[in-house]
Amino acid sequence: MITDRILEFDRAFVLRLIQHLAVPLFVLDANRRVIVWNRACERLTGLQADAVLGTSEHWRAFYDAPGPCPADLLILGQAGGAHAVSDAGGFGLRTENWCIMPRVGECLYLMFEAGPIHDEDGRLVAVVQTMRDMTEQKRTHIALESLAIKDGLTGLANRRYFDEILEAEWLRAPREQQPISLLLADIDHFKQYNDTYGHQSGDECLREVAKVFSEQVFRPSDLAARYGGEEFAVIMPATNLDGARQVAQRIRDGVDALNVARRANGRDERPVTISIGIASLIPLPGTGSEDIVSATDHALYAAKAGGRNRIVVAETARRKEC
Repeated sequence: MITDRILEFDRAFVLRLIQHLAVPLFVLDANRRVIVWNRACERLTGLQADAVLGTSEHWRAFYDAPGPCPADLLILGQAGGAHAVSDAGGFGLRTENWCIMPRVGECLYLMFEAGPIHDEDGRLVAVVQTMRDMTEQKRTHIALESLAIKDGLTGLANRRYFDEILEAEWLRAPREQQPISLLLADIDHFKQYNDTYGHQSGDECLREVAKVFSEQVFRPSDLAARYGGEEFAVIMPATNLDGARQVAQRIRDGVDALNVARRANGRDERPVTISIGIASLIPLPGTGSEDIVSATDHALYAAKAGGRNRIVVAETARRKEC
């Protein structure tokens, strides 16, 4: 009798403790019914305990339609995409994901951990699932990743990321036997523009031209980047020469349509233009990504030497491109 009263006191104490924990958690029994739904869980999910206790409708906190949580997967023996983690009682599940919380109307990035509770005979009697709101950390991580790959002035990919993607595409292309096309572009007489109008106007010019690249390079597989200074680049995997020409022409027309003025020869005004070089190659054994960069750079030089405001195709592209 005394032992039973002590055990009853312990259970009551544990339940009160769980209710006041700052960590959101709930507990399912072996039949996937909610037996604990603490106050922190109510605050996080917007779902009150009396709406779910004794039911299997805990999914309503996370989904618009019935779906399993990690605790359900553990009871059902279906790990799914969750990661198994060590636990003193056997094993648990851990996963993290974006969740559109239907009750609070927010999209949160949550870490879920589910751990089993067994009786003395090793039978599963309950599963505890805890949740951790990692939304701010995830957003900060995404922002830092974005800073690492983007050019701060134009918002396009930066040179380092351009180099990484070009190398990756160059290594992948031989397996698919598809050409890679590369476009290099240079704003004509940009130094003169900076000297005449100042660096602030020069920066605005770069942003306007970069916007054209963003708008005209719209395939998910393609990458527009600021190559350096007033130079821009576009990587186009699985794209032949005709496709690359079309992209180049759209970009050139887009820059012309900006009608960004620059001064030349005293008071005369002319719009800013760009010169573009193109190369399109199927990577061959013994070649590297620097080969297509070199070919495209030579084509860009020819475009500038030929009077600027034009598109020139590399000779190697004419010989080797399919």
